[in-house]
Amino acid sequence: MYHKSVNEQSSVTFDSYFPPLQTWFDVRTYPSENGLSVFFQDITDKKQAALKDEQHYKSLFDNHPDAVFSLDLEGKYLSVNQGMERLLGYTAREFLTLSFAPLVAEGYLEQTNTYFAKATDGITQHYETIALHKNGHQVPVSVTNIPIVVDNKVVGVYGIAKDLTQQKKSEEMLIRSEKLSVVGELSASIAHEIRNPLTSLKGFLQLLKSSMDQVPAYFDIMTDEISRIESITGELLLHAKPQAHQFQEESITEITKQVVVLLSSQALINNIVINTRYDDFPKIRCIDSQIKQVLINIIKNSIESMPKGGEINIHLKKISEQEICIHIADEGCGIPEELLNKVGLPFYTTKEKGTGLGMLTTLKIIETHGGRLDIASEVGKGTVIDIYLNREPLVSEYISNIFINK
Repeated sequence: MYHKSVNEQSSVTFDSYFPPLQTWFDVRTYPSENGLSVFFQDITDKKQAALKDEQHYKSLFDNHPDAVFSLDLEGKYLSVNQGMERLLGYTAREFLTLSFAPLVAEGYLEQTNTYFAKATDGITQHYETIALHKNGHQVPVSVTNIPIVVDNKVVGVYGIAKDLTQQKKSEEMLIRSEKLSVVGELSASIAHEIRNPLTSLKGFLQLLKSSMDQVPAYFDIMTDEISRIESITGELLLHAKPQAHQFQEESITEITKQVVVLLSSQALINNIVINTRYDDFPKIRCIDSQIKQVLINIIKNSIESMPKGGEINIHLKKISEQEICIHIADEGCGIPEELLNKVGLPFYTTKEKGTGLGMLTTLKIIETHGGRLDIASEVGKGTVIDIYLNREPLVSEYISNIFINK
């Protein structure tokens, strides 16, 4: 800097640290024909305050619970914190070789580019998008882009990204719960309006049939259809009112074995083998008849999805001291990805004679037990369902008992 000042005959200013005195100086030079005048000012206190502020900002950046990052004006990463590494699975070193564009899901990139462009124009942006994890899965995120302004000029963009995965799941559960509530109210009115005239119709049809010498073939069809309506009405009533059952200590292994025995003949007829494996774990508090209904619904669906035969693998797994998993995997036709989110919706079914209430009932029972159901499927390869249950579903049991007492 001294040589620059002399050679160019111009004043220069810079900060310098002098280790022997542990002192920061603001250094200013003033060249002349005879040499160089140097002015030193002790700025140690000022420098330490600035460094302290810088450490505060760095601490906020590094220790922020959400993902925080900075980008240059071309969208390339300049820095990331550990939250960003956790969010998308890349290391900080890997991020510094990337821009944000390849990490945005197809269909969301154009919109994300628009928001980024507005941030580079100096306007803070808030939006939601879908990011891509290093392992390939999609991560819904809420993003805030903040312009980095130096000397009244935008030189980059700060970003804060918050993982919305759990929030989206909670929203889906809330929507599903609201739908269940609506179905319950609707079911009560439908069942009430249908049951009484249905009983009369069935009685008169049987009376008419018994009084005729030659019974037309359509009588059997009519009887079958009335029985089908009765079945639907019965399923509707499951959603219209709580069932008066109490939670008891039950062996989930024994419940599963009983259901397998019950469905083994149907499986045999369809050339299907049911394989079972049971981990050793204590009894859980549940309503055995309802858990049986859940298993029957799911295993029957698996059997019906394999008209040419195959295998169903059932594994009761111990997840922790408080949680177990009933793993059911089949080799059936599978469910297209775009239809997976519709499984369990009221009256939605892919079966020709289905009511669309079986999986709805299943999900409601699992919810009552404080558990959850995960489903994964691939067309042509089969479906995997995992049912997670707690040994002590205290909250759900308490709520269930409130409804029962009412």
